[in-house]
Amino acid sequence: MYLSKFTDYSFRILIYLGSHPNELFTVDELSNCLDLSPHHIKKIIYKLSKNNIIESSKGRNGGIKLVRNPKEINLGNIFEITEDNLNITECFSKELNTCNLNCDCKLKPILYDALNSFRSTLSQYTLDDIL
Repeated sequence: MYLSKFTDYSFRILIYLGSHPNELFTVDELSNCLDLSPHHIKKIIYKLSKNNIIESSKGRNGGIKLVRNPKEINLGNIFEITEDNLNITECFSKELNTCNLNCDCKLKPILYDALNSFRSTLSQYTLDDIL
């Protein structure tokens, strides 16, 4: 299983912002520091600010910063916010499932349990734990 680039980059941005709590950053500064596309950063900033994780303000004195204390930013919550597709196999998707073993398959519940364990483990940690 791979995290999407969106989730991976979101974690990177949060770690960077959390490591510099009293500073404001522009998209270009984050792009240069993290070697990420400004386009990706803008989409991530939009999503994280929409969920009150970060604050983004425009203008001369604007910039990007964390809104919450890193102790209040749960990694499992970030995962849920940023990871759009958790269909780790075809059978997790009703629309894309073509497997004819679906009714008798005993693998799907195991994979579902593994995914829930992954979520649960992430939820035990905050941004503060990884700074």
